[in-house]
Amino acid sequence: MKSAILFSGGKDSVMALYYALNNGDDVKYLLSIKSENDESYMFHIPNIHLADLISQAVEIPLIEVKTSGIKEEELEDLKEGFKQLKDLGIEAIYTGALFSTYQKSRIEKLADELSIKAISPYWHKDPKEYMELVIDAGFKVIISGVFAEGLDESWLGRLIDEDALFELEKISEKTYLHLAFEGGEAETLVIDGPIFKKRIEILDANIDWHFDNGTYNVIDAKLVDKY
Repeated sequence: MKSAILFSGGKDSVMALYYALNNGDDVKYLLSIKSENDESYMFHIPNIHLADLISQAVEIPLIEVKTSGIKEEELEDLKEGFKQLKDLGIEAIYTGALFSTYQKSRIEKLADELSIKAISPYWHKDPKEYMELVIDAGFKVIISGVFAEGLDESWLGRLIDEDALFELEKISEKTYLHLAFEGGEAETLVIDGPIFKKRIEILDANIDWHFDNGTYNVIDAKLVDKY
C-alpha cells in the first residue's frame, strides 16, 4: 500500500512511520504542516523546521504545507496537503494520534472526503506501554516543550529514557499528567532511532522559558553518520 505519514518530527509521528514501515507499507512521503501560529489546535509547533532534516535521516521525501494555524481554517490547508498526496497516488495516511478525538476525527473526515484511508496505529494504547515501546525500540526522544504542572525548565532538552519515564510517572500520580503527553503537556523531538540512516546532532539551541512553560528551540543541527 502506498502510504504517507502526517509528520512533525515528534515521537508520535515518528512512531507512526515506524509502524507503517514494519507493516510492510510502501511509505512514499512525509507530510509536514508548518503553522505560523504558535497556538495551533491541530499541529505540532516546536522545531517543526527540523522535519526536513529528519526526512533526510530516514530517506523519505518531505512535502511541506504552510498554514496560518487558525482554528478550523487550518483544516483547509491540511486538506490541500492530502490532495497533493492523493494526486501522487497515496492510498493511506498514518497519524500519531493517541487519544485526541479532536485531531483524529478531523483527519479522518478529510481523508474520507478524498477516499484516502486514515490510520492511527497506536490509538488508545496504554500511555505507559506506549512510552516503553518508544524507549525499547531505541528511539532517542528529547523534550522540546513543556506546558503542564510538574514539568519545569529542567525537562527541556532532556532525553526520555527509563529514568525520565519513572520520574514522569511520579509526577503523573500528583498532577494526572498524561504519560504520552497527549493532552499537550509536552512536545518532543526525535533525533535518532532504528529507522534513521543518520542521526541528528544538535549544534546550537536555546531555552525560552515563561514562568511555568517553555520551549527548547534548536537553532542549528546537522546529520552525522551512525557507527
